[in-house]
Amino acid sequence: MTAGQRPVVGPVTELARAKVNLHLHVTGRRADGYHLLDSLVVFADAADEVTAAGGEGMALSLGGPEAGSLAAEADNLVLRAGRLLAEMAGLDRPGAALRLEKRLPVASGIGGGSADAAAALRALARLWGVEIGPTQLAALALRLGADVPVCLASRPARMQGVGEVLSSAPVLPPFGLVLANPRISVATPRIFAARSGPFAPVAELPAGWKNAEEMAAALRGLRNDLEPPAIALCPPIAEVLGALSALPGALMARMSGSGATCFAIFPDAAAAARAAALLPQDWWRWGGSVRSAT
Repeated sequence: MTAGQRPVVGPVTELARAKVNLHLHVTGRRADGYHLLDSLVVFADAADEVTAAGGEGMALSLGGPEAGSLAAEADNLVLRAGRLLAEMAGLDRPGAALRLEKRLPVASGIGGGSADAAAALRALARLWGVEIGPTQLAALALRLGADVPVCLASRPARMQGVGEVLSSAPVLPPFGLVLANPRISVATPRIFAARSGPFAPVAELPAGWKNAEEMAAALRGLRNDLEPPAIALCPPIAEVLGALSALPGALMARMSGSGATCFAIFPDAAAAARAAALLPQDWWRWGGSVRSAT
């Protein structure tokens, strides 16, 4: 860790993009109980927003359409990220006024809290003028949650291990995504506990795909191993998958993470945006583009 970076004067804002697992294989389990995963992860343009400004002590305010779901939280991941970064950087009296604009549903399988924590780390490192090596930063991120390391860069990646082993994703073609959640929160530990059967093999992925249709066809041969137990515990997920599959132009549909958010792949962002508008208005829904690897 070094402190050679110049602090930023004024508010610093970072996007916390939705993480989407295009496939998720549970490949094993460590002796400590943590499951080993293999997942191709992309990031949608749907996002929360974290802003950090100077202040006394560490404080967090909430806003946005999904903020009500976090009102009862005693210790948000954004604050935990700030404390861990200050500790690692050796800051005696860190100060920051943090603001979280919450637009992504909570506990929904798209890494909202993890993306918020990663955005807080990026914003506060700039605000405080802290430089931390990538290995140290990744270790800090993993202490906050399995999805936080991949959310730091918020770019397409292959995620393995318990979330800490990251490698390049295949070359992805342009495509659109629709995300939908029936406004049901799902507890990840319950889904993993309900998973049964043999572990899955690591997926065989090509160097890349020429177009969205080719990519969707390949992904249909893979799966999300958490989808069956999630549907058993939360049957409305099956309804969401059925609705997404029936949208005009949908190439495939699957659950992301441990649910309950599901996604559908479309040939382009415009088609996805049009399709999202056809879903039930009482669901959380979004349609648009995906962040590229650059």
